[in-house]
Amino acid sequence: MRALILLALLASALPLLGIERFPPPDFSGGHEIPQTVVPESRARTQAWVDVAALALGLGLASWISLRLRSRKGLVILSLAALAYFGFWRRGCVCAIGSVQNVALGLADPGHAVPLAVIAFFSLPLLVALVWGRGFCAGVCPHGAIQELVLLRPLKVPHWLDQSLRLLPWLYLALAILLAATGGLFIICKYDPFVGIFRMGGPRGMLLLGGALLLLSMFVGRPYCRWLCPYGALLGLLSRVSCFRPSVTPDHCSRYRLCEDACPHGAIQPPTGGFPPRDPDARARLLLRVALVPLAVLVFGWLGGKVGLASVAWHPTGKLAEQVAMAGAGTLPDPAPDEIVAWRHAGADRNALATAVADLEERSLLLGRLLGALFGVVVAGHLVRVRFPRATADYETDPADCVSCARCFSACPYERVRRGEVVDLGEEGGARA
Repeated sequence: MRALILLALLASALPLLGIERFPPPDFSGGHEIPQTVVPESRARTQAWVDVAALALGLGLASWISLRLRSRKGLVILSLAALAYFGFWRRGCVCAIGSVQNVALGLADPGHAVPLAVIAFFSLPLLVALVWGRGFCAGVCPHGAIQELVLLRPLKVPHWLDQSLRLLPWLYLALAILLAATGGLFIICKYDPFVGIFRMGGPRGMLLLGGALLLLSMFVGRPYCRWLCPYGALLGLLSRVSCFRPSVTPDHCSRYRLCEDACPHGAIQPPTGGFPPRDPDARARLLLRVALVPLAVLVFGWLGGKVGLASVAWHPTGKLAEQVAMAGAGTLPDPAPDEIVAWRHAGADRNALATAVADLEERSLLLGRLLGALFGVVVAGHLVRVRFPRATADYETDPADCVSCARCFSACPYERVRRGEVVDLGEEGGARA
């Protein structure tokens, strides 16, 4: 019996002996064990405060631009948005960058997109469907910082302006391609103004942001017009908005005052009498029928090529390239951390090849799809520029107009409505 008790005691002591084989590290040298930090619920609360501020800003921007038609009100709102969303929240959460989170969430069911990010993505788009680009009017900090530094706007040639307006769609397609395949969030990585909002960052991005601000002193919102991928979506939905800014709600003197006042090239001049005639409707239709299939084929093919090339930006693609370099003996010494980790994980070349093949297939298909959609955009844009819609008065282009309200103050009939002038004169000229 004593022998059995002794054996039981020895068995119970074995785990303790095993622990003593690996004694705890000695922290007597002054090292302090860091305390575990648990994320506070305040971060989640702050996210919903941001959503509430966004919703409030969108409502105010729509009311000021469409109801009050006040340039001064939009300037005040822009200053508040720049201070809060720009410098206080340091440019994040950003509606522009949320495109990538949503794209990755749709492509990868395992990627959870926070509800606040979904709200930042969807709310400005829903507002654009009803009231136009209220987000651009005075809520977006990127647009606000450009709008507020504009001193002496210069006119950009129409052909150049319209050609550059295709770049945001190209940027959007590339951003979706890279985000959906898990490669890179290029909108966030190459945001030109986040470094300014955070007062620090890579030197190259700070120089780019400074250059854009310098250009914004003479050209109306160059980033919004020619680079912003989210602005492309807002412009598309604004074309079917129920309410939109109108320069002359009652009458038009055709003095081109609003056209000269608009620094963004968003005023469309009249094309005929009243009611407006549209002799190019048939030509517009025929051109679309001919261009759209051709553009879909050409840009779909190019999109597939870009999709395959984008694999090199993905971590799996980079690893495969480094493995190939290691096999050829051209890998630099010491080996990159990715190669070291891959070797420690077993260095399974077959699994890596399978992963690369799957990534190439997904990138090819997505690239073709995005390329085809970009082709539809290019064809529609060319038709719209070649055969603009017939109008009787000077009107704002709903896709290009950012609701800055500069044209309202330039219109003499708008000044009469406000009570700023008492007589338009015999030829419609405003007199105090």
